[in-house]
Amino acid sequence: MILACVGLASCSKKAPDAEPGTGDAQTSTPDSTPANAENDQAAAAGGLVPLPVTLPKPQFAGTPTNLQGVENLEPPLGRARPAFLAPDDVTNVALNKLVTALMDPPIMGELSQIVDGDKEATEDGLVDLGPMKEWVQIDLETPQEIWAVLFWHFHKQSRVYYDVVVQVADDPDFITNVRTLFNNDIDNSSGLGVGTDKNYIDTSEGKLVDGKKEVAQYIRLYSNENNLNDRSHYLEVEVYGRAPK
Repeated sequence: MILACVGLASCSKKAPDAEPGTGDAQTSTPDSTPANAENDQAAAAGGLVPLPVTLPKPQFAGTPTNLQGVENLEPPLGRARPAFLAPDDVTNVALNKLVTALMDPPIMGELSQIVDGDKEATEDGLVDLGPMKEWVQIDLETPQEIWAVLFWHFHKQSRVYYDVVVQVADDPDFITNVRTLFNNDIDNSSGLGVGTDKNYIDTSEGKLVDGKKEVAQYIRLYSNENNLNDRSHYLEVEVYGRAPK
């Protein structure tokens, strides 16, 4: 039997502590500053509304991990993430779609859990893909105009997952019309190109990536272990899109 190591092994790379949080599931809302309120009103007039995102409960537990030394780390925002605006007919087109992975079956969990709507930070909902570079892929069944990708690794502790790359393509083998939406692999250790995005602390807000209105049927997310152990984890991936106009 292979035992999954969820978060016990330590690593030499570390950065700013994160505060533990508690609370009920929440819906992401716009920042309430006057400037953002004006922007939101203007966006609403143009048919854009906040993404219909329901966030899981914050679950940082125990002593916050020390992330000092993690390179290229995005500083904490210090407040709720501003709402991402999209057309009102945009939905989570990844929900209950087919998921495949480099590690299939995973060490722990089922691939279908990655798109089942459960993003709470519990080990029952966790999918462990094992060590080294891994990827998960979602077939959206038909080409979709992608506005945003939102995903959670394992936000029970303040972790940083390395070499995160998000790509879309026209075919399941990722040969035709491959486009990169996010890449924080600054040394190209994954062989997907040098990334310019920053490392980030996985939190209950998830990582939101702009889909740039790319039209694609397949989406793939890469990662390469984390600062606490040699695992790549996923709780949930949401893809917000609509049929191309």
